[in-house]
Amino acid sequence: MSGLLEIRSYPDALRAFRWEALWKLFDGDRDRLNLAHECVDRHVGLGTALRIKFDDGRVEEHGFRELAAWASRFANLLARRGVEHGDRVAIMLDPSLPFYGALFGAIKRGAIAVPLFTLFGPDGVASRVDDCRPKLLLVERDARRWRGIFPDLDVLSVDDVAERLADERDRYAPRTAATDLAVFQYTSGTTRARPAAVRHTHRSVVTLMIGALYGVGLEPGDRYFCPSSPAWGHGLWHGTIAPLALGIPVGGYSGRFQAARVMEALTELEITNLAAAPTVFRMLREAGLASASARSLRKVSFTGEPMDSGTFEWLERTLGFRPCGMYGSTEVGVVLVNYPGFSGYEVRPGALGKPAPGWEVAIVGTDGAPLGPNQPGEIAVRRNGEWLPVKDRGWADADGYFHHSGRSDDVIISSGFTMSAVEIEEVLLKHPDVREAAVVGIADERRGLVPKAFVVSERSGPEFAREIQEFVKARLSRHEYPRRIEILSELPKTPAGKTDRNALRERPGDARSTGGTSSE
Repeated sequence: MSGLLEIRSYPDALRAFRWEALWKLFDGDRDRLNLAHECVDRHVGLGTALRIKFDDGRVEEHGFRELAAWASRFANLLARRGVEHGDRVAIMLDPSLPFYGALFGAIKRGAIAVPLFTLFGPDGVASRVDDCRPKLLLVERDARRWRGIFPDLDVLSVDDVAERLADERDRYAPRTAATDLAVFQYTSGTTRARPAAVRHTHRSVVTLMIGALYGVGLEPGDRYFCPSSPAWGHGLWHGTIAPLALGIPVGGYSGRFQAARVMEALTELEITNLAAAPTVFRMLREAGLASASARSLRKVSFTGEPMDSGTFEWLERTLGFRPCGMYGSTEVGVVLVNYPGFSGYEVRPGALGKPAPGWEVAIVGTDGAPLGPNQPGEIAVRRNGEWLPVKDRGWADADGYFHHSGRSDDVIISSGFTMSAVEIEEVLLKHPDVREAAVVGIADERRGLVPKAFVVSERSGPEFAREIQEFVKARLSRHEYPRRIEILSELPKTPAGKTDRNALRERPGDARSTGGTSSE
């Protein structure tokens, strides 16, 4: 590989980028392309492919050659069990050699891999099985139990597969087109609607390189770690497929999340490039991450939701450099980046970043037309000559940096005033006794909506609630403050680690919900 991978300057990245250059990173082309070949088989001579830190403290490493052989045997096993091109294969395993081998083995076969979160109960699995209709379900153990729940589904455990793989060949020649489906990815958002998968083709790996190169800053020689579960988008695409596609080993985490284990991994594996959700960095801060534990780190990126200024400033103090956010959507990919590891680029605190190479991004108004600097509107990308909103609000400063103002449905209009939940949260998190905070709009007969804050703190009671309200009034606005406050022991989270705002909106009030009024 060469070309784009050799460029580490922001001005040069903009000048040299061409969409066609992304295709030159791969063996395949627009007619014939297989994601598993691009991520695994063509790198068999490179050594280590997987570095996995487990929640019991151990570390496993596996090479590209071993992973390629496992995946090929699994592809041959699928063929023997009647799994055809386009059939779905559901994989409900934590990160491990069997997980990655099954993922890429299904893709080699021309089937569609469907990663499922291992903490799903029967109802959570059933809703996704009903949606994607897999031909086979691979589970860690208790295959008999799952066969009882899904009597018409071929269910295998890891032990079942291990017994059968010994009889399979360790070579498999994939035959897929770039436009064939490769992965069904279920998003982590929680709504009342039945879950539906985002469908990705083999050529998705090409577009993914925008985020890999300019959002995560991946480059040969990186010792990379991403603790996000590969059952969800960040862990699957940026944590697994992106590094392997570039011949860079995966650094993964398996089992119940423990910040102390992640800190161990940073030291033991000499990690130089770390990507995680902002929640993970807040947990590392609480666990006491110090510069000594992170001495090898040179690049840090985050995505999924904005990072509060307190955590951002702590990371900068601890690491000696600024963390880099990136922004995009499942449908269009990464469109705003902060170019970690690139010279000639200033990471601006609080900003989402600037447009990634190849993308036109703007803030648009209600008429769909681009707005000028410092004017709030919807973030949109230009596709096929039209501006496509991506359901987030924001604004762009005069220097071209984009800033986030919350999801379109997180904007609170109260008594005619437009308020940003994100802006209120940012101020709440500056209070020394507030560990976490989330703000949503709740119905109010007088004002239409009012901001309600859910706060995680050791303190509680009406006096603390009034203290918080005055704190926000003094720092943000006399009208833009949480009129209702509820103290929680923890915020509800989606499986991907994001704050579950839908659960907060649907949460009934209780005795610890405290409100204040004002004449402003």
